[in-house]
Amino acid sequence: MSIRIGIMGYGNLGRGIECALRQNPDMELAAVFTRRDPKTVSILTDGAAVCSVSEAEDWKDKIDVMILCGGSATDLPEQTPKYASMFNVVDSFDTHARIPEHFANVDAAAKQSGKTGIISVGWDPGMFSLNRLYANAILPDGKDYTFWGKGVSQGHSDAIRRVEGVKDAKQYTIPVEAALDAVRNGENPELTTREKHTRECFVVLEEGADAAKVEAEIKNMPNYFSDYDTTVHFISQEELDKNHSGIPHGGFVLRSGKTGWEGEHSHLIEYSLKLDSNPEFTSSVLIAYARAAYRLHKEGQSGCKTVFDIAPAYLSSKSGEELRASML
Repeated sequence: MSIRIGIMGYGNLGRGIECALRQNPDMELAAVFTRRDPKTVSILTDGAAVCSVSEAEDWKDKIDVMILCGGSATDLPEQTPKYASMFNVVDSFDTHARIPEHFANVDAAAKQSGKTGIISVGWDPGMFSLNRLYANAILPDGKDYTFWGKGVSQGHSDAIRRVEGVKDAKQYTIPVEAALDAVRNGENPELTTREKHTRECFVVLEEGADAAKVEAEIKNMPNYFSDYDTTVHFISQEELDKNHSGIPHGGFVLRSGKTGWEGEHSHLIEYSLKLDSNPEFTSSVLIAYARAAYRLHKEGQSGCKTVFDIAPAYLSSKSGEELRASML
């Protein structure tokens, strides 16, 4: 039987989930849930329902995993615990500083309902998190470095759009090349947050909005911009649509470490991603972990998990025998 997937929210991430399901024949889209009028939402999948979010509870026995596609700033902190009381859930919560708090809230809800929740799934947090853990375990004497970009951050762009007076926005995260080069050269630099990245924002204002007030609120936003050198450009909607319609991203996880009795040998582990579409890649990671959530629930596990808790074999549609024969 196919794993029945629900999509909560049909923006860039939700549409990416729908496309990714087409490449995973062991899964099927059961329903899309939207805050908009369902009659105005057109999806690509024949036979799947489009429903109001208010109808979600009616689907408790018809969906195996609900994938939550809301923003980390205000949606997921409320949505994930709420829906973990009804469904197995997967989200892409990416406010790193608040992950422990979010985990605790989802864990309590999922344990009470007997469901499985997996949070902070994507490429960072997610795939980059795994690579940081693997590299730390392999090279305990070393230093970690993570660089993001250049690319559009969906979470940061969403956070800007929620500022009063902002009509639309895109935010680019940009690595500082000198810092990246120093790591690759084995210099093991001590880098502050500000020294590793800059942030560039392209913002369309609502009519009559106070540009200075909006800029100050963006630059002082905790967890998003306050620790970075941030540039804010105010542009027209036409310019944003023309020059900033794509959602590319990527980045690097590096660990520089030493081995040997006296630490005489140096090593560099580097994992990189170059993504043409940030939401579509994130969606593909979410789909793999939705499969894991389904399998864990079938085994009787409940509560909240992160990518650290999931064995790699749970992500693949292949059997253990197939994996050992083809990938080990």
